[in-house]
Formats: sequence, structure tokens, C-alpha cells
Amino acid sequence: MAEQRTDVIIIGGGMVGLTLAAGLADTGFTVAVVEARQPPPWDEAHTSNRVSAITHTSRRILDRLGAWDAIVGRRASPFEAIRAWDAAGHPGVTFHAADRGEAWLGHIVENTLIQDALREAVGRRAGVALYCPVAVDDLHTGDDAVTVRLEDGRRLRGGLLVGADGASSMVREHAGIPVRERDYGQRGIVATITTEQHHGAVARQRFLPEGPLALLPLVDGRCSIVWSAENARATELQALSDKEFNTAMTAASEAVLGQVTASVDRAAFPLRRLHAESYVAPRVALVGDAAHVIHPLAGQGVNLGFLDAAALVDVMAAARERGRDPAGYGVLRRYARWRRGDNLLMQSAMDGFHWLFSNDDPWRSLLRNAGLGVTDRLSPAKALFVDQAVGHRGDLPSLACR
Repeated sequence: MAEQRTDVIIIGGGMVGLTLAAGLADTGFTVAVVEARQPPPWDEAHTSNRVSAITHTSRRILDRLGAWDAIVGRRASPFEAIRAWDAAGHPGVTFHAADRGEAWLGHIVENTLIQDALREAVGRRAGVALYCPVAVDDLHTGDDAVTVRLEDGRRLRGGLLVGADGASSMVREHAGIPVRERDYGQRGIVATITTEQHHGAVARQRFLPEGPLALLPLVDGRCSIVWSAENARATELQALSDKEFNTAMTAASEAVLGQVTASVDRAAFPLRRLHAESYVAPRVALVGDAAHVIHPLAGQGVNLGFLDAAALVDVMAAARERGRDPAGYGVLRRYARWRRGDNLLMQSAMDGFHWLFSNDDPWRSLLRNAGLGVTDRLSPAKALFVDQAVGHRGDLPSLACR
């Protein structure tokens, strides 16, 4: 069977891999995307329990790639404020979009909807070939090209291999890139809940000793939750009946929206931190969860992945314009320097929040209450937090700029 030649081969057709494919195609590269599993389609009649908090910078990326209109036209849930408080009864702090002259802080969107819209956008680009569902049988990296053999016998040859294949990345393993990993000893419980009171377009996060509880507003008035709990507690919560879980949720949220009257699609997944020691190797680059996994307490995981994809597009396009090999190791190292520091900073910040809030240490309780109080009273501090929340930080790729 003849080899199919392309500029870039992306292993992983999730949200980040598809974003990268569309961005590269728009700058003149040909791309092959290989995805082993047929993704579940977005279901208009059912709200998925796996959602992302899409920042303004991510929205701009999706908009410029032609995916945002399809998302917002179906089911995106804007929120205009974030309220955070801890388990000690402190009033906490509220951050408003208006603090920075914005209408919204972001949008809560189902992952399946984002992926569907990106697949449609990619399908409109002649420069992208999507191989799905088909698994990879073998990878080979040479001095000037990479080859991929698929399980159905087809062969792909390109200048760059990109791992967008998640935390257990086979591309990362193939490249021999080590990772630093930490198990938080927690599981994230997700569900969609109905409450007595409307959420008012406010995202809420309560810091409990066993882990944070996030209530993310949905456009139909319900909330999508992510409840991070230590493994033993998570097992207990998963074993509860729906009625018992609703009661536990009401107590954990301090009935901030009244009683939890219903909950559906409860599931749990392990929480861990992972960071690749390098994002690149000769002819190989990593993006998204293949390069970094952070605690979900701020919902920043996919937003970091979108920025990875946009940054890689920028450095490869700039190299081609200068007559350089866009997949050369020096070019890829520029991408790694750009993104690794920013992602490490966000990981460390999330770990800091986890250390400060997910415990019942009285000294740390005093420290966090003082910090929340000061932040609530200082406009510059609140504005800085809002900038972080909406994604207005650091050296942004061109797709993410205003």
C-alpha cells in the first residue's frame, strides 16, 4: 500500500489535536489526524457531565478557526462572575467580569460539543485528512521524516509527529520523553444537578478539607459539578443513592442555591498531575494532556492545550516564512520554551491552591481567610485574578490575540 505524504501527522483527534490541525491547515500545512476511537456525538437532548470553562482567549482561537459559531449556536453557558469561599464560613470573594470591562468571564461548554464543532471545522479544510477510527500499529522517527503505520495497513509519512493523544501518550513514550507525575490521592466526581434556586450565571467554588467543589452554571439553569474528594470519600459518595447524594451535595455547597433536588450522570475519575520533562524531541512535539495534566480546580486544562496548539502553529509558520525546516529541532525547542514555563506556572499555582485550601489545618485556614479577605478588598488583586481567569496573560499566540 502506498504511503500517504503530509507535512504533519497528529496522533489524537480530541479538542486540542483538532485545533492544531485546523490552525496548521490555515497556514498552508497539510495534516493527517489519527484517532483510535469514534468520538461520541454531541446530543442536543442530553447535557454531558464533562464540560470545560472556555476562556476569552480560547473563544478567540475557536472563533478564528470557524468553530465558535457552531458552539454558541447550540449550547454554551456564559457566566459573569466567580464566587470562591472555604469551609470555615468565611464569606469568600467574588470576581466579576465587569471588574475588567467584560460582559462575561467565560463559557461553560460540553467537551463533546467543542469536539463536534472542531470536527466540522476541520472537515471544511482540504488540507486535513482525518483517519478515524483507526489505531496506530507502529511509529518510526527518522532524521528527516516520521512514518506511521496504521492497523488497517495504511502508511503515513510526514515531517513532524505530534502527540495530542492524552495523558497516557504513546507518542511521548515512543519519543522516550520522561514525565514527572504526582497522584493527588483524589477522584473528581462529575454530575449535572438541579437546585431550588437559579445559579444567576455565577460559577461557584467551595474549598472543602477533602478537596474543592465547583458548581458550573449551565444555560438551562442547572449546574455541572466537579467535586474533588480523597479516594475514600469519593468511594463513599459514589456509593450513595441519588437522594443521599443530593443531600450530601446540599450540605457540601452550604445550600448556596438551596436544596439539590436532582442529580444525573454521576461519574468519577482519578486526579493526578503530570508534566513532560520536555515537550519536544527530534521530529516530535507534544501538546495538551500529552505534555501536561493539572488539577481541575480552575478548569484550565483544555485552555492550556489550545494555547499549546496555537503556539506551535505560530512557530512553524514563522519558520517556513524564513525558509527554515518548520519541524526542525531548533524550531520545536522555541515552541517548548514558549509553552512549558507558562504551563508549569499554572500547574504550580493550582498545587498551591490545593495545598492551601484542601485541608483542615487551622493555621492554613487563617492564612487563606486573610488572603480571601484582602483579595476581596483590593481592586488590583481582583483585576489580576480576572485577567488570569479570562486568559489575558503572558505572551499569547496570534490566534488568541484580540
